[in-house]
Amino acid sequence: MPPLELSRLQLPGKHLQTLQTLLAECVPHAEVWAYGSRVTGGAHEGSDLDLVLRNPADPGQDVEGWIDLEEALQNSTLPMLVDVHLWSRLPKAFYPNIEAGYVVVQANPPRSIKSASTAT
Repeated sequence: MPPLELSRLQLPGKHLQTLQTLLAECVPHAEVWAYGSRVTGGAHEGSDLDLVLRNPADPGQDVEGWIDLEEALQNSTLPMLVDVHLWSRLPKAFYPNIEAGYVVVQANPPRSIKSASTAT
């Protein structure tokens, strides 16, 4: 299934901008997808944000900088738990669940943060 529009992501624009800045700093070469309740609906204020990092050159390989990203997210001002997964380390049986409803938060090459931050 193709990705959903970024506007489907239930994340205020200021938090999306913070997230995209951290992604660009820590994992600039990764493709990053959001999935779960903040994409498919039903998210509430306390819902976590589920992210999966993909290596666009080889999805079976880890993404460089992912540990730095986890630390940066923990130290950030984002008011929700951000759960980061590596595509390369997920069970293949889980791939269809993510592919059924996701948005691309960071493409490779990364999108302009300015244009993507207009989503609310």
